This record gives sequence, structure tokens and C-alpha cells, in this order.
Amino acid sequence: MLKALKKYKAPYLFILPFFILFFVFQLVPTIWTFYISFTDWKGIGDPEFSGLGNYKKMMVDNMFWESLGNTVVYWLTGLVFILFCALLIACLLNSRFLKSNSARAFFKTATFLPNICAAIAMGLIFRMLFDENVGLFNELLTIFGGSKIPWLTSTTYSKIPVIILNVWRYTPWFTMILLSGLLNISKDYYEAATVDGATGLQQFWYITLPSLKNILFFCSVTLTVDMWKLFNESYILPGPGTSNTSLFQYMYESGFNVFNMGYASAIGVVLILILIVISVIQFIVRHKQGEI
Repeated sequence: MLKALKKYKAPYLFILPFFILFFVFQLVPTIWTFYISFTDWKGIGDPEFSGLGNYKKMMVDNMFWESLGNTVVYWLTGLVFILFCALLIACLLNSRFLKSNSARAFFKTATFLPNICAAIAMGLIFRMLFDENVGLFNELLTIFGGSKIPWLTSTTYSKIPVIILNVWRYTPWFTMILLSGLLNISKDYYEAATVDGATGLQQFWYITLPSLKNILFFCSVTLTVDMWKLFNESYILPGPGTSNTSLFQYMYESGFNVFNMGYASAIGVVLILILIVISVIQFIVRHKQGEI
């Protein structure tokens, strides 16, 4: 009996460390953040309860709304361009153009390299590339008869370098995920479609995309979380004022530059709620489609 009881309890002992770490490093800090969001706290001393003061301040804070709008732009452009580029590159890596395994391994490695590069280092390189005076992109524009563009000093263009850096850094990771999905699609489907006279575009639309629905859904949820906690890219490629500031960056600056921990916690709570709402909507849509 004791042996059977130990055998029954054994599997739960393996996941106990996870629950301990989750409780200490995620659940408790999240509850503490909710509490601090209703206080006026500078990071030292005792928090003073202020009710909904921080949330009322947020409603009339132009910097908050601009940061929120910037994050929405980064999120939507990330979903479109990153997933499109990742799917395109994954299809090319899985195509017949790379017949040899050595060539395929080389291009897989080359594709994944941006993902393992340090974000800050890449941000500094992109800052030099988009420099208004001596940047490579402006030099190329002048060579072809164009005029220099104030990439990082104009509110019109300042988001473009951040968006390009996001696409360049995140595409490799999602390319590998989508490539693994492509490799699991049976070739029999494509052979049968070829016999029936289906074109390459028709095979992609009716075989490849439906087979990747679940993986694309996973990528969209993961990418949504990544884009809403964007920090490094907007921090290292600042535009004029808060034209490039993400919501996560504004939360950091409110807490550690201004030392208004209560207001920063309120921004964090709003960020959590936004992610929950977006994730619930995504799952509801998938459920209505009969995929979940």
C-alpha cells in the first residue's frame, strides 16, 4: 500500500519546484504590483494608499496614450511583417531549391543568427545605419539621387527603424517554428495535388496554410506577448519625445527614472489586462472556428 501511494505521489513531486518558483517569482510579485498600483510609493518608505489616483492620472496622461499607440503599431506591424517574412523564409528553406543538406543547414544557421545576437548591440548598429548624417541608408539615398531622411529625429519616420529592427530580430525564431511545422506536413498531400493539376499557389493555399493553422495561432499569441513587452528596440532607437516609446518602456521610466512606483505598477496592471483581453479574443476566435 505504501509503495503504491509513493508511486502515485511521485509524479507530483516533479512539478512541485515549478509551483514554488511560480509562487515566489510570479504570483507574489503580481499581487504586490496590483496593491502598489493603488498607492503613492517612491520605492522607499511605506506605500501611501491613494485609491484610484494613479488610474485617474493615466486617463489624462498624454505620454501614456502615445506610448500605448506606439505599442499597438509595433504589435500590428510585427504580426503582419514578422509572420509573413517567417513563413516566406520557412517555405524557401523547405523548398526544392535547397537540394543538398549542407546548403540547407548553412542557410538555416544564417537565418537564425539575428535571433542570438545581443539586442542592445544590434540596436546600436541600427542607430549607426539610420544616422541622419553618416548612416548607410542615407548615403545610399544620396548616391541614387535622393535626399537624406531624418530617421530618428522626425516623428514621421522614427518608428520605421524600430519596426525594421523588430522584424529582423524576431523573424528567425518564428521561421524555425514554422519550418518545423512544414517538415511535418506529409508529402503525399502535395503529390496528390500535383496529380490533380493543382498549381504551387493552390497547394500553398489549400494544403500548407490549413496545415499550419495551429502553429500560426501559437506564433501570433507568442508574438503578441513579445510585442507588448517591447523595450530594448524602442529604448536604444529613441525618437523625438515619446514618439518611439513603448508602453513597457514608459512603465520602466515611470518607475526607475521618476521613481513613481505606484504609477508604474498601474501601467503594469493595464498592460497585463490588455494582454489578457487580446489572448481571450484570440482563443474565442479560434474556438468559433472549431480549432480549439
